[in-house]
Amino acid sequence: MRYRTIGDTTVSAIGLGAMPLSIEHRPDEARAIATVHAALDAGITLIDTADSYHWHADETGHNELLIARALARYGGDTSDVLIATKGGRGRPGDGSWTVTGSPAHLKRAAEVSARRLGVDAIGLYQLHKPDPAVPWAESVGALRELLDAGVIRAAGISNVSTGQIREAHEILGDGLVSVQNRYSAAVRDGEPEVRLSARLGLAFLPWSPLGGISRSSLDGPSGQTSADTAFHHIAAEHGVSPQQVALAWLLARSPAVIPVPGASRPASVRDSARAATLRLSAEELTRLEAPGRPDASS
Repeated sequence: MRYRTIGDTTVSAIGLGAMPLSIEHRPDEARAIATVHAALDAGITLIDTADSYHWHADETGHNELLIARALARYGGDTSDVLIATKGGRGRPGDGSWTVTGSPAHLKRAAEVSARRLGVDAIGLYQLHKPDPAVPWAESVGALRELLDAGVIRAAGISNVSTGQIREAHEILGDGLVSVQNRYSAAVRDGEPEVRLSARLGLAFLPWSPLGGISRSSLDGPSGQTSADTAFHHIAAEHGVSPQQVALAWLLARSPAVIPVPGASRPASVRDSARAATLRLSAEELTRLEAPGRPDASS
């Protein structure tokens, strides 16, 4: 396993996105816990969750509680595991997602999340998404209050623009340690946020980092799939999965990047963890610059 840093905390270069363990089509609890344990066995020390990762309306915090149970039942040392949770979104049970960024809601949500996780202070608490009905500075100000009160040890922001990153950094200073936006081989419009995060010393945690990579193909702009892509060719050359190549490509984009791929099976998280040791050459990285297109060298 390779390692990177979030603030002053060292974590595995690949994290576990725990959302699939609690939302629609989730596995049973035995397999979910086995997936978390497989991640820990593979050396993963970053687990990404949120209070809104649940399915039914009365299940708020399902994923946080699941992670807490999985850690409690693990036979090894978990003292170096960083649990990153999020607040500010909700799920009313009809498949939709809501946004609530009021300071009162965020402060209350963080306190409840800490109790679910069974911790005195949350290692990393992230504002899940800006609320258009609440001034950004007010939502971020709630994170400042949570830091000052010792409810959280570090703060992050998610689904944000470069302007929102700068403003949050001005308010939170060293208390802001991470940005979590969508970024993958197929969705690369987050480059400005990646570069800004690196300049400010913030970790960048891509969500949906395997977006566009299916079991056998990379989805192109047309929605069609084909295994005739650079990702699949390079995977075959290394004898690994195309998902590993996609994660290794992300790691090569910036030392600030720490992907958090989701998993709902032990085999999936083990495969993702192996991407941390996959080194891509400069020539291979050049071949990967055209997402979803046939490998020009073939």
